[in-house]
Amino acid sequence: MNIRRAKIEDLPGMQACNLRNLPENYSMKYFMSPFYPAYLYHCATWPSISYVAEDKGRIVGYILAKMEEEIAEGEPAHGHVTSISVLRSYRRLGIAKKLMLQSQESMATIYRASYVSLHVRKSNRAALSLYRDTLGFEVQDIEQKYYADGEDAYGMRLMLKHD
Repeated sequence: MNIRRAKIEDLPGMQACNLRNLPENYSMKYFMSPFYPAYLYHCATWPSISYVAEDKGRIVGYILAKMEEEIAEGEPAHGHVTSISVLRSYRRLGIAKKLMLQSQESMATIYRASYVSLHVRKSNRAALSLYRDTLGFEVQDIEQKYYADGEDAYGMRLMLKHD
């Protein structure tokens, strides 16, 4: 198992993970088009904070992250996890945790991010356990009907440490 920075050519493999695992799916147009604030934009703009997990050359997990661009004056720099996914047959091996930690470390080191945020479905107990219990994220708010199917999301945040 190898965890490395995501590259533009990894986008089809990242989408394949997304299509297999997540209820919120995006077309290749979303992944590849420069007109959408999406995967291609993230990888090109913040190439050092998105990662993939690969096994024998196959993408088995990924984290797509960005730095928030529109922050209020005086607000600290912070990152956001847009999407994370690990193929079912590779779960419970610590891959998601490794992807999260690598992205967080890069946000803090390279961009001096004060914190990282993310959204998670209220019903996603496995993800909530990872974020809250393992990584230390805290719920900041509930976003009503955040997802396309109407499910609410927890808005979560983790303060980052700097060396």
